[in-house]
Amino acid sequence: MSYNIDKDFDAHIKLVNEIYESQELQEKIKQAISLISKTYKKGGKVLFCGNGGSAADAEHLAGEFSGRFLIERPALPAEALHSNSASLTAIANDYGYNKAFARLLESKAKKNDVLYLMTTSGRSENVKAAIAEAIKLKVKVIALTGKTRIKSYGKSGLHIELPSTETPRIQEAMMLVGHIICGGVEKELFG
Repeated sequence: MSYNIDKDFDAHIKLVNEIYESQELQEKIKQAISLISKTYKKGGKVLFCGNGGSAADAEHLAGEFSGRFLIERPALPAEALHSNSASLTAIANDYGYNKAFARLLESKAKKNDVLYLMTTSGRSENVKAAIAEAIKLKVKVIALTGKTRIKSYGKSGLHIELPSTETPRIQEAMMLVGHIICGGVEKELFG
């Protein structure tokens, strides 16, 4: 018996089409581009966070900003909060993993920076704690999630909720949206 890959392709294409056809989602993606561009114009930075696959995606997107995406241009300050494993594990050991991102954010963020968080489920306690810390620090929040019933994301800033509950499809769409944002920011800043 062989695995039917058509269903995965179909689910991916369906989700991408839903995002493409949603004026609301496209508007929110444009708002994210604008928010990040304004942050960079004011000398701010973007801090990313996520767990598991979202952590890997956070590093990837931080690298697109600090390296380059499509054009040769100056480096843009961006960092995945978890990328220093010594700090992450020390904080998790001393304060608990639920406080890890909040504590790292406290050490790195300045008013009007952007916290760009990714969570497929929306239920990660360490991500929720980071949002609370961002609000306290007056750091703007972009939350990229899968379909979730948690309404607090929208109250904390810009919530881009992808219309899926399937982790692999959400992660694929998160990278698509992330790359669109990277390209939009480059265009906005460097033409």
